[in-house]
Parts: sequence; C-alpha cells; structure tokens
Amino acid sequence: MSRGRTGRALAEEAGREPARVPGSGSAAQAGKAPAEEAGREPARVPGPLPLSRGELRQILEELTGEQEAELFARARRKAQEGFGRGIYLRGLLEISNYCRNNCYYCGLRRDNRQLERYRLSREEILDCCQAAYQAGFRTFVLQGGEDPVQGPDWVEETVGQIRDRYPQCAITLSLGEHSRETYRRWREAGADRYLLRHETAEPKHYERLHPPEQSLQRRKECLWKLKELGYQTGSGIMVGSPGQGLEQIYRDLEFLWELQPEMIGIGPFLPQHQTPFSGEKPGSLTVTLRLLALLRLLFPRVLLPATTALATLDTGGRNRGILAGANVVMPNISPVKNRKNYALYDGKASNGAEAVEGLALLREELRQIGYVPSMERGDYHV
Repeated sequence: MSRGRTGRALAEEAGREPARVPGSGSAAQAGKAPAEEAGREPARVPGPLPLSRGELRQILEELTGEQEAELFARARRKAQEGFGRGIYLRGLLEISNYCRNNCYYCGLRRDNRQLERYRLSREEILDCCQAAYQAGFRTFVLQGGEDPVQGPDWVEETVGQIRDRYPQCAITLSLGEHSRETYRRWREAGADRYLLRHETAEPKHYERLHPPEQSLQRRKECLWKLKELGYQTGSGIMVGSPGQGLEQIYRDLEFLWELQPEMIGIGPFLPQHQTPFSGEKPGSLTVTLRLLALLRLLFPRVLLPATTALATLDTGGRNRGILAGANVVMPNISPVKNRKNYALYDGKASNGAEAVEGLALLREELRQIGYVPSMERGDYHV
C-alpha cells in the first residue's frame, strides 16, 4: 500500500484477509518465531501486517471528519457481515482485587496501601453466576488480580464447579500470568477462554509501565501457551498509556497480527490517583475509536469489546465503540458492595447500563443505535 492514500482506501485495504505464509512478521525478522520462543512447534503465521507506519499515522491522526465517518461505517458493515446486529453480552465477575504485581498504571498494584481489599468466596462466585444465568447470561468472565490465595488449585476447583452447574455456558478467565501447567489444569477443568492483554509489544515501553521483575517476553510466552492449549485467547492494549506513540501502537498491531487472537480488548488509558501515573492525562477517545475500527477491518471475525474504560471516559463511549465495529459488552455481575474497590482506574463505570441490574436500560440504549443484545455464548468462529 502506498503512502498518501485516502482514509477510505486505507480502510478498504486494511480489511482484506491475511495471506497464510510462514516466516513473516517481526518475530521472523528477529530469527525466531513466538511459537518457538514458547517451546512449541512453529505454526504457520500471517504475512506482514498489511499496513504501513505512514498509513497508521494517517488513520489515527490525519483523517477528516468525512473520512473518519467512512472508516467507522466500513467497520460497522464488516462487523455486521459476521455478527449481524447482535451484541454479545458477557457477565463480568471481579473475583479479587489482591495482586502480587506492582504495575505502575493499575490501582490494584500491591503497593497501593489505601485500597480496601476483598476476595470473593467460591460460594459468592457461584451465587453471582446463578443470578447472571437467571438473567440470561451464557458467558461468565472471572477477572482478578494475581491473587496468591486464589491459587491454581482453588481456581481449578471453582472453574470445575461452574462447569458442572452450567455445562452449556462459556467460562472466560482473566487472572494474569501463570505456568503452562496451571493453564492446562484450568482448561481441563472447563475454562474456554482467557484474556491477557499484552499492554505493549515494545520492550522499552513495557519497562516504562512495569517494574523490573515483570517481563514482556514472559507475557508473550503466556499468550502463545494459551493458544497452544486451545483457549480462545484475548490480548490487547491501553490506548494513550504514558510513553506510547505511533511506533508503539504499530508494534502492537504487528504482534497482534502474528498472534491472531480470537479476542482483542483495547480501551483508553485512565489514570488512578493511587498509582505513579496519577498525574498522567487519559488516552484519546478519538484515537481509541479509530483503532477499534482499524482492528475490526484487520481482524473481521475477532470478538471485540466496547470496554468499560470507553464508557468511563465518555458517557456515550460504549455505543460509540459499537458504532466503530465492537460487538461485545461485558456488564458487571459482581456484588454491588465490591465494585468500587475493583479500582483499576478512577471513576470506573460499574452501574446502570454497565451492570446486570441495568439490562433493560442497556437493551434500550442498544435499540436506539440499531442493535440488540445477544445472550448466546458467542464463541469465535473461523
């Protein structure tokens, strides 16, 4: 693709299907594929990302209002080709805000002594799943910090009990970095999907966001292990995190193109007042929406949430995300008393249409923009 193309032409070319050729992309250029780094047989990977750095700059920074509208319209059409007008609803259950990590951007970081900590019991988790099931949900998303008390055995037993009670439902985990053996046990206990955002694929930027004991290489290896074990795997980034520029976003797109995840979660960076990044400015709503649309065109079948962070940054952010190509929403099914303490960032939206008790409101808001909620499992399909 040449430089200087219109936003419409860029969007058209970004939406083409990837060519299946081996040995391409940044990992191949470095002489070793991510699959090899993770200790498995290298899989056939897509060719190079069908987007140049200059084209990414044009899409994220230089589109006119008319070109942006066309980008969003193409992304919507692409999403509707695969998913119709249905928006998959997942029940988000925040099981613990304890975390052994100390990420500089996250309010759950272990050095945050001001946060009121909690962890749900297995009985509370099962009660929340029961209420969500009765409300129509068929996917439960268990999200939490890397809590050493809720360890591999505890999670395995919890997943197994959910699977026994709800054999037709999907179970998604988002519990951080663990060993291949742990991931295997959880998969065999009944977990279907795993969300693990890589946050940034550029090593220096990763060091800007995390303390020295955390490793980008390990994060990537975890993602490849999850793929190998048969999880529907999700990754993603914060948009506008401190130190992020176009080069970092381009590297992220290269990594996602290699990984070919089944789910991609992006949202604007939002500061939390008890972290080292408390004084940083939030990420851009415009850039986040344009990147959502670009991801829909690059990955037509991917499960792409309109995240809570979007709804937090802008009261209409969720709907604007859907109109930019997103097809998943995750209402909060956690106990109301605990929601304010799952403080990833300040002001996190967790009530009203962002929660299980606001399903009627969410249904009406979706209707107003021409969509309907889908309570199906909503698996990824090739």
